[in-house]
Amino acid sequence: MIPSILPTYNRAPLSFVRGEGSWLVEADGSRYLDLGAGIAVNALGHAHPALVEAVTRQAQALWHVSNLYEIPQQRELADRLVDATFADTVFFTNSGTEACELAVKMARKYWYEAGEERHEIVTFAGAFHGRSTAAIAAAGSEKMTKGFGPLMPGFVNVPWGDHHGTRAAITDRTAAVLIEPIQGEGGIRQVPDQCLKGLRELCDDTGALMIFDEVQCGMGRTGRLFAHEWAGVTPDIMMIAKGIGGGFPLGAVLATERAARGMTAGTHGSTYGGNPLACAVGSALMDIVSDPDFLADVLRKAGLFRQRLEGLVAAHPDVFEEVRGSGLMLGLKCRAPVAEVVSAARDAHLLLVPAAENTARILPPLNISEEDIGQALERLDRTATTVKADAAA
Repeated sequence: MIPSILPTYNRAPLSFVRGEGSWLVEADGSRYLDLGAGIAVNALGHAHPALVEAVTRQAQALWHVSNLYEIPQQRELADRLVDATFADTVFFTNSGTEACELAVKMARKYWYEAGEERHEIVTFAGAFHGRSTAAIAAAGSEKMTKGFGPLMPGFVNVPWGDHHGTRAAITDRTAAVLIEPIQGEGGIRQVPDQCLKGLRELCDDTGALMIFDEVQCGMGRTGRLFAHEWAGVTPDIMMIAKGIGGGFPLGAVLATERAARGMTAGTHGSTYGGNPLACAVGSALMDIVSDPDFLADVLRKAGLFRQRLEGLVAAHPDVFEEVRGSGLMLGLKCRAPVAEVVSAARDAHLLLVPAAENTARILPPLNISEEDIGQALERLDRTATTVKADAAA
């Protein structure tokens, strides 16, 4: 008999009733150090007082009002994102998947308004942009697309890191190039700065729009507000979600005025997108995460974490292969099966997130303490010892 919750997840046998900073707590009091943060969602950990206060205050005033009316909280957050980024305009969504849908529509509408038949979107193998039909078509993964019938056409998928293939894929039919500066689901694979610069130049030369998916790598995770800032390039359109709400459902598409010129009244909408509750939380999170001192502290702790992870790899070369990523978006590429590593870590009351290329993702809250980093390394060491012992048994 099918369960009341559609069985689309292989869920771990854990059920949490409370969160405290970097920790999750079960009903019996068992505590787990959370290095997944809801898959890079809980940017400030669990139950951060500033976010709790923001959502409580707004909930007592107004939860929802239609986008048929002005929403001051939405305008405030949009203004702050515009001031902090390349963008001239923002549309709020509830998720990264919704942001992907709009980004694709926006790029294609741009060329329609320009009177050109350019609708193809160039994407990259290993990418993850969500689970709608457009998003899975963009990723091009057989695992995600199998069995869902005809998908949205117009996506050209290129092998990750294939410079020649990328150049060949961009033609006079290309509307945009869509890329994650750091692939999350793909195994914490970072696009080198020079490659992002080259891709920006290629888009400029061909007229194609550049879309960055910073749903997982954005909002301070790399030690800058957005990951692409390290390369010194800017997109025309950017998708964000996850960390922007700190755990409250919130996403957005940021764009230049030029890229957004086709999105006029009636071309897109959202019932819940940009609601007062979500935007109040987003603004409270921006107060903290956009602060240069906070970002500097992310970098400092990221350096400490990475240094100790490199030591862990050196101490357990038969379990771990390398450390990947940037800032606090890190990955342990494993030699042992990643599923066994994640399971053994869970037994040590440590939560990791598996990804492709046999990689365990480490995505802690950005405000994780040094003490908790120490706890994480101690438990990872125990995890490696357990995995080796199990393999030898």
